[in-house]
Amino acid sequence: MTQRVVIDTNILVSSLWSPSGTPARIISLIWSGQLIPCYDSNIMDEYFAVLHRPHFKFSNAEVSTLLRFFRNAGLSVVVQPSTINLLDESDRKFYDVAKACDALLITGNTRHYPDDPAIVTAAELLKSHVGQG
Repeated sequence: MTQRVVIDTNILVSSLWSPSGTPARIISLIWSGQLIPCYDSNIMDEYFAVLHRPHFKFSNAEVSTLLRFFRNAGLSVVVQPSTINLLDESDRKFYDVAKACDALLITGNTRHYPDDPAIVTAAELLKSHVGQG
């Protein structure tokens, strides 16, 4: 079965900043169908808002292509917010979707989440993904 993942916004930003970096390799695995992105409307709204911030200077075409692909290739869900304590309340949407989809949560800020083997950095996912698929 193809691994489901929830991509924290910081991974998307990093992947666009550095097309040869580790986060970009995660996005490449999504493009190739080896990973399935999971999301809800709150996550897509955040992706759109953050990736369109003027200081990032990402092109509209670049952002639109990425978000359209996520919508088409990914799994959209509706979840009830959890009551777990999180360091940053804005991270709840990623945590809740990951739990609802039985997905890995890929983030650059693992310390913002509970200690959970399903919450990993991009580098940790790549290390575990080598030789699979």
